[in-house]
Amino acid sequence: MTVHLAQFNIGTLLHPQDDPRSAGFMDALDEVNAAGEAAEGFVWRYQDETGAATNTHLWDDPLAIINLTVWESIEQLRAFAYNGLHLDYFRRRLEWFHPHEAPSHVMWWIPAGTLPTPEEAKARLEHMVEHGPSPVAFGFRQAGSMEPVAIDL
Repeated sequence: MTVHLAQFNIGTLLHPQDDPRSAGFMDALDEVNAAGEAAEGFVWRYQDETGAATNTHLWDDPLAIINLTVWESIEQLRAFAYNGLHLDYFRRRLEWFHPHEAPSHVMWWIPAGTLPTPEEAKARLEHMVEHGPSPVAFGFRQAGSMEPVAIDL
């Protein structure tokens, strides 16, 4: 079975999305998302009916925003996440987001051709927080040791 990598991360903004202090991040989203979509190995990005993911709230906190993507491989996701335009904004994340004490990102393998839901992504993150990294849900640090096999939650 061919598999792809699902990736989910959350961030809790310091200020509402329409606050001028969030503008540096919010104004860059379209450009950063376009760079991701053009990156080698990109498969899919979750978007709601408005074309964004930032309006999907999985927690009670309206400042908690999400990102959910699918990639062909960990290496291709890593190349995008830690290089170029995305890295420029990632380095500045504390200008716009609270630091997270608990894990704020999770990855898992899915059968190619399927797409994860935000609710599934939240469950995977919560599973990793509760049980630690495993083939069911893992982070970048563990990614190299996780067999590329789709495992249900």
